[in-house]
Amino acid sequence: MPHYNLALMGFGNVGRALARLLLDKRGELASRYDLSFAVTAIATSRHGVVINRDGIDLERALRLEDLSVLSDSVAPREGCEFICECGADVLFENTPVNYESGQPAVDCIRTALDCGMHVITANKGPVVHAYRELTEIAENKGRRFYFESAVMDGAPVFALFRETLPATNLLSFKGVLNSTTNVILTRMESGESFDQAVAYAQNVGLAETDPSGDIDGWDAAVKVAALATVLMGVPMLPSEIDREGIRGVTPEKIEQAKQNGKRWKLLCSAEKTGQAVVARVAPEMVGPETPFYSIEGSTSIVQFTTDTLPELSLIEGNPGPDTTAYGLLADFINAVT
Repeated sequence: MPHYNLALMGFGNVGRALARLLLDKRGELASRYDLSFAVTAIATSRHGVVINRDGIDLERALRLEDLSVLSDSVAPREGCEFICECGADVLFENTPVNYESGQPAVDCIRTALDCGMHVITANKGPVVHAYRELTEIAENKGRRFYFESAVMDGAPVFALFRETLPATNLLSFKGVLNSTTNVILTRMESGESFDQAVAYAQNVGLAETDPSGDIDGWDAAVKVAALATVLMGVPMLPSEIDREGIRGVTPEKIEQAKQNGKRWKLLCSAEKTGQAVVARVAPEMVGPETPFYSIEGSTSIVQFTTDTLPELSLIEGNPGPDTTAYGLLADFINAVT
C-alpha cells in the first residue's frame, strides 16, 4: 500500500477542516484507493510550526493553541525552508491569497515542486500569476500541481475539463462566483442596508474585517482570471479584467429591480475571441429567464458555453471550509492514484 507524508501550510478554517476530513476518510482511502498517509508537518503564522516524521496526532493538533509542542525538532518558520526540511510527499498550500503577485505562495509551491512533492492548493494567486511555470515544473518532475478549491470550493470545475470533457473548447462562461456579495445582495432584498448586510457577512465568517476584496470585485476578478488562464489557455491577471464592485447597488436600486421582477447579481463573465479574452466583473440586473435569478445566499453558479455543449452549468450550494477541504482531498486522490 503506497504511503504519503503530508505537509500543511496554513491551519486556519480550511486547514483544520482538511485535517478533520482526513481523519474521517482515513479508512476509506485505505480500502477504496489502497493508500495510507500521515501528516508530518504543519506550518502556521500564529500557532507555531511542527515537523514530526513519525506523524502528527491530528486530533491533538486540532485542540492545541501552540502546535510546536508536537515537533520532534526545532522547525524552521520561514516558508521555503520549512518546505525543504519537512520531507513530505505532498504539500497542501492554504495561505491567504495575494491578488497582486501571488506571493509568497508562488515561491513556496515552486520550492515544493523542485523538492519532488505534489502540490495541492486552494490559493487563487499562484494560479493566475504562475500557472504555466508551475505546471511545467510539475510535469518535468513527474508531479501534480492541482487547485480545484481555488474556484467554487469543492465543485469539480477544473477537473471537469481536465478529466471528463475531451476535445471540448471553452468559448465563454458567466456566473455568480463570489458568495459574500451574493449574501449581501440577498439580505438587502429583505430590507437590510448595505452596511447591515456587510456586517452580517462578517459575523458569519464570509467577509473579512476589511471586506473590500469581495465587495470591490477583486475576489471575483481573480476567479475569472483563473478560469480564463487554465480553461481558455489565455494568461490573464485580475488587473486586466473590467471590474466593478457592488458599492453602487443601493437599496433604491434593489427595490426598483424587485418592482421589475428582477434581482441584482455580481456577474462574472469571459468570452474568448481569437487568441484574446474579454472579461468582466460587474453588478447586473437579471430576470427569472436566466439561471442566475434563483441563486441566493452563498450559492454559486457558473454556466459554460463550449464548442460541443452549448450550455453546461455547475451549481454549488452553501459552500464553506468543509467543501473547500473536500476539493483539496479530491485533488490529493487524483494526484496520487
